[in-house]
Amino acid sequence: MTSEHPELGPLGSLVVVGSINIDLTASVSRLPSAGETVLGGTLDRQAGGKGANQAVAAARLGGAVRMIGAVGDDTDGQRMLQNLREAGVDASEVWLGDTPTGTALITVDESGENQIVVCPGANADVTIDGVSFGPDEAVLAQLEIPLEVVVALAEVVPGFLAINAAPARALPKAVIERADLLIVNETEYALQPEAAAAKLVAVTYGAEGAALFAHGVEIARVPSPKVRAISTVGAGDAFCAAITLALHAGWNHEDALRSACAVGAESVTYPEAQPPLRALATYRMGR
Repeated sequence: MTSEHPELGPLGSLVVVGSINIDLTASVSRLPSAGETVLGGTLDRQAGGKGANQAVAAARLGGAVRMIGAVGDDTDGQRMLQNLREAGVDASEVWLGDTPTGTALITVDESGENQIVVCPGANADVTIDGVSFGPDEAVLAQLEIPLEVVVALAEVVPGFLAINAAPARALPKAVIERADLLIVNETEYALQPEAAAAKLVAVTYGAEGAALFAHGVEIARVPSPKVRAISTVGAGDAFCAAITLALHAGWNHEDALRSACAVGAESVTYPEAQPPLRALATYRMGR
């Protein structure tokens, strides 16, 4: 289903190519230091993976979303497929394979800060062989899948291409030049100086908001709404979904950035990586 706003226009279709994980989250009073054991945590099993988080967020924001990815033919894989479908995501092109479903081990403290270890599992098998992309579709990918898949997307996607360059690793020049939008946090931006050459980069600064850079020159910056954070695990993914949908729909840079920051801020007020969200246009005023 698409969502319309009389001033902002309709949201378009989005294809998310990315990871699908089961998140094992331990909530503790504080994060452990190296070699330390912290007692008193609670454990949750939730849907996750940067790709799945972004697909679910985009669908809940009002986009028409399909997901390209891979899960294992196991209980977790079936659960993740059902979760995508229930969120309104077309999961018919998610590969069901022999490799176990990817798993993320997450520790979250009382302030919402986290530590994450990802075991890729079936995400290492993601491919776009046999997948077609329409010129009117936006495509959003991340780096929790094989880099060769991202490189292939840069070669075959005919329309708007957004790359969430996370986790940070060097991107080929061809990918940076082809991407219509790169999305990184401030740490990833510092670790990937080549990103400054991209035509458009969205950089997030946590509670301080986000900025847009065109070929390394700042063109927009907005603050983030002040909220009480419960978990920051899904904030970046919600931001990615929102800004990709907004820019693909033709929203101006400031409206797109402000809306995405508001979506990201709302997401940290929930413990899960795939929080409930409203129609994207309702976030345009930054709340």
